[in-house]
Amino acid sequence: MGETQSIQLKFTLVRNRYFLLLDFLLLSAIPFVSLYLRVDKDAWSGQYAQGLLLLTALGLCVKLPMFYAMGLYRRYWRYASVDDLTTIVLTVGAAAAIIAAIFLIARTLGMITPAELPRSVPFIDGVLTLLAVGGTRFSVRAAASMRRARSKNDQPESKRVLVVGAGDAGAMIVREMQNSARLTLEPVGLVDDDWKKHGMSILGIPVLGSRKDIPKLVADYGIQEVVIAMPTASGKVIREIVRLCEVAQVPSRTMPGIYEILSGRVGVSQLRNVDIEDLLRREPVEIDSEEVARMLAGAGVLVTGAGGSIGSELCRQIARCGPARLTLLGHGENSLFAMEAELRLKWPTLSPDVIVADIRDEPRLRAVFERTRPQVVFHAAAHKHVPLMESNSEDAITNNVVGTRLLVGLAERYSVERFVLISSDKAVNPTNVMGATKRVAEMVVQEAARRTARPYVSVRFGNVLGSRGSVVPIFRQQIARGGPVTVTHPDVRRYFMTIPEAVQLVLQAAALGTAEKPGAVFVLDMGEPVKIVDLARDLIELSGLEVGRDIDIVFTGLRPGERLYEELFMAGEDCCRTRHDKIFVACRSDNPDPAMADGKEGMFEAQVAQLIQAAEAGRPEDIRRLLNEIVSDQNAMEPGADGQRELYAPRLLVPPE
Repeated sequence: MGETQSIQLKFTLVRNRYFLLLDFLLLSAIPFVSLYLRVDKDAWSGQYAQGLLLLTALGLCVKLPMFYAMGLYRRYWRYASVDDLTTIVLTVGAAAAIIAAIFLIARTLGMITPAELPRSVPFIDGVLTLLAVGGTRFSVRAAASMRRARSKNDQPESKRVLVVGAGDAGAMIVREMQNSARLTLEPVGLVDDDWKKHGMSILGIPVLGSRKDIPKLVADYGIQEVVIAMPTASGKVIREIVRLCEVAQVPSRTMPGIYEILSGRVGVSQLRNVDIEDLLRREPVEIDSEEVARMLAGAGVLVTGAGGSIGSELCRQIARCGPARLTLLGHGENSLFAMEAELRLKWPTLSPDVIVADIRDEPRLRAVFERTRPQVVFHAAAHKHVPLMESNSEDAITNNVVGTRLLVGLAERYSVERFVLISSDKAVNPTNVMGATKRVAEMVVQEAARRTARPYVSVRFGNVLGSRGSVVPIFRQQIARGGPVTVTHPDVRRYFMTIPEAVQLVLQAAALGTAEKPGAVFVLDMGEPVKIVDLARDLIELSGLEVGRDIDIVFTGLRPGERLYEELFMAGEDCCRTRHDKIFVACRSDNPDPAMADGKEGMFEAQVAQLIQAAEAGRPEDIRRLLNEIVSDQNAMEPGADGQRELYAPRLLVPPE
């Protein structure tokens, strides 16, 4: 790579030497041409010789050094841009102004008489210089464009493309198609819902109408592919465009969304097939990146579950903020190895500390805290699969409750400044073991925050797209096998977020922890819940298949511990806003901390101890009873007027069949 750059640099310097020689010749001739334009054939008479020589010498002495100082001999003019043109105009204009000022001062002082040189000549000289300097340089770009055009003509027949979106992204895509010889794509037109753009041209490509005109334009212009250049569009808009493309029977591709760009996985100009994440896309989340950076820059940060979906993305986004030390802790050596390799490649100065350990191993965790002394802890390690934890309640307790309890205790002991628990919407009014253990974990963090008055907080959010074991990868596997796609119930709904979006908001919530009360439970705005059957149908159609003809959707019934929909707030909790419009705090309307008030913290500790004993002894019935007792004070189930509560089990937790 270095050798290639060196060759390119030498080539550029050689080319710019030619520009220097060309400028010298042109600048030597331009004063005479200017005089000839002013006085016609009298320019050949000797009366102007002295003034002409002075103007030529002055021009060379002023212009060439200014051109060099402004970098006109250090640019690769094959890729000349509007910024380069602006630099040329400003440089030539400044040089012309200096020369004109010197010329007029010399005339005023009598050093140059009117008979020696008309006063308009320096101004004509400036205009001609601008044309000469700009023309010679931009002719290089024009020649390169012509070569690219000839190269594209030599390629196989290009696809005729319609670009959706006539904004900056659309213009960038059109330019890339026009300039790249490797892309066999020919932009035929653009569409945009802004009617003021209709009938106009962008880079020579007409804006033909709105997105509702896609089917007609496809037929009229022989469009073979549609490119969606709307990286910040909502999922609703993307879904509508995809449907219109399906009606027109034309394939569609899209630019990456803002979260893919932020995560570094793709570049802005990369096209890819429309995916399920695009159909669920919402307005991009804007976080206070400076506040997050202040929290993490120069700090020691520990991430548990660092090899998982959320944990690994936490590591990526934390690494961007320049922590003094980043410790990755997890029990999956393969995922940790891959994460370490990625971090070392992207941030070679970071040197992450990778630790293979189980969060239930107290001596091991104590040694880790003793050695690394973290200031910020993100706890993302947890068992999360609802049906699996119904039949493995003992391990759900030891991992989700005992692990959290150990980490929080060590955080207190080693004066960790911030502790962030990654929780779940299933902790709200839990009807399964996994959700109940996450709620107990929230309460453990709240109790520690009450004791220490430190910003120890929990963050709740729903399903994340593409995480391990989530529904989307399962559906894709079923589609690849030819179906059927299995959905538990036609009315099941879930909240979804992209992984980078969820992690951004987790980091922002962590920074908000100092402004809110210690122990706050933050809830992320996840938009509207999505019907799982609609998700399955969209994935089948995005695969180019048809539901019922190519792939069947089969309903299998709710699994143990599963319910039709998730909630974001528990009974007695209110939605309180923070200064960030996508992050809320779960506030108790009846009592700030009913489980911890009036001496109940001692009872809570005793109940948790009994719960752990039941798990260690392998008594699942006692585990369910104790979980009900612990969470029931805050999660009492009362049937609502709409009857939705009756969809839940009579008790919070029932043994699996």
